[in-house]
Amino acid sequence: MEWNYYNTFITVARDSTAEKGMTPPDKKSGKTKPGIEFELVADHPYAYTQEELLYEVHIRHKDISEEERQARGTQIRDEFFQKPKACLRASMLPKKYGWGIHFNAEGKMALIPVDSPDYQRFVNGEFKDVKVVAAMSSSKLK
Repeated sequence: MEWNYYNTFITVARDSTAEKGMTPPDKKSGKTKPGIEFELVADHPYAYTQEELLYEVHIRHKDISEEERQARGTQIRDEFFQKPKACLRASMLPKKYGWGIHFNAEGKMALIPVDSPDYQRFVNGEFKDVKVVAAMSSSKLK
């Protein structure tokens, strides 16, 4: 099954109140899933596909050690992808924290802050080969 986007830009959700790209806060108990997503992609733009990121966030959020990963081989990954996963259109990064997500031709992703000129260029369709889709809204319209 294919989990990745290619030549796609995910805009912030239409009901997002973020005026700029913000770093998701940590909890007292440690990093949140959006915090891990942000850290990985912000520190390594165009290094992860959606599938790679979802799996890496899972590993870090569940605190699965490198030793356990090596001992179990592909079992952890196989188990993780057996169940359907929400795509990054449902991530809190574009829903709440003001980040657009660009996927290049190889499916690798980078974060684009909502308050940046590049964000506007994507939204305005200046990149003809890039499909623009909105993040999922947090609330249903009434």
